[in-house]
Amino acid sequence: MKIDSIRDPTNKFYICGKDITYASAIRSIKFIFIRTFPKLGRILNIKLLNINQKMKYFESRIKNEIAIRDAEHISRLDMIQLMLDNRGKEGRIQLDDIVAQAYAFYFAGFETSSSVMSFITYQIVANPSVQIKLRQEIDELFNESDGKATYEAVNKLKYLDAVIKEALRLFSPSVIERVCEKAYKLPPALPSEKSFTINKGMIIWIPLYAIHHDEKYYDNPEKFRPERFLNNDQDNNYRSSFYFPFGLGPRMCIGRRFGLMMIKVVLFHLLARCELKQCAKTSSIKFSEKHLLMIPKDGFWLNIQPYFNKKLVCNQKNV
Repeated sequence: MKIDSIRDPTNKFYICGKDITYASAIRSIKFIFIRTFPKLGRILNIKLLNINQKMKYFESRIKNEIAIRDAEHISRLDMIQLMLDNRGKEGRIQLDDIVAQAYAFYFAGFETSSSVMSFITYQIVANPSVQIKLRQEIDELFNESDGKATYEAVNKLKYLDAVIKEALRLFSPSVIERVCEKAYKLPPALPSEKSFTINKGMIIWIPLYAIHHDEKYYDNPEKFRPERFLNNDQDNNYRSSFYFPFGLGPRMCIGRRFGLMMIKVVLFHLLARCELKQCAKTSSIKFSEKHLLMIPKDGFWLNIQPYFNKKLVCNQKNV
């Protein structure tokens, strides 16, 4: 499928994804109710997503893609192919499993990655010194790599990596969720309190946003300061137990590496070609009360102007 939602904002694949992903206030209430009272939610048959035409559309597109690959013996280097190759092996992945995983992969990254990139560009505009440092790093890469941004080269951009990490810290989800697999006794939080046992099957909400903004772990936590992550390997304040925007352990977000690389590549090309500035509508972010995700109430407004990198211009002329 060829999709260009920038030139074609009415593209059905994009429109259906947007309609399903953007949660309404009612859907947010349903989510909280289902996760807080799972047994009661099943009894009352409360569902977060109803099977509608938009969901059926995605299901049909994925199944059609699988049918074409099987009929024409097409093999591609992607996630669907990995699952197709394992259909006959131990565990036997069924067609519905493939559809569900592909569906989850698409929607899990639909809003999250774009939101992070928007937050980063907002902070770049609000902190001009950050943009200067990023551009210096990107210009140096262009000069060293003759204007070619390879996978290895982009991963060497240490300051860009620090900027992304700091944005993920500031604008992380409010909570992450886990299910207890084995009873565990928590010690008393205060001397006057009692211990608490987390029973097997209990749902735990970890206050990710609160931890990332706690002064015990981060100096001046409300300030956007990428430098705090430049030497984090030697700084005990930023060890993984206090920084986990993608979760921790074996249940960590499966799309973490893909999401980070996508963000790095987009920001690299954006800053190599454009200069970001404030405009008349640029203001401090106010989050929408209707969504569980951190979505700005009035969107992001920036002034984007061309930036002429000599190495980039030369390469474009040669092409």
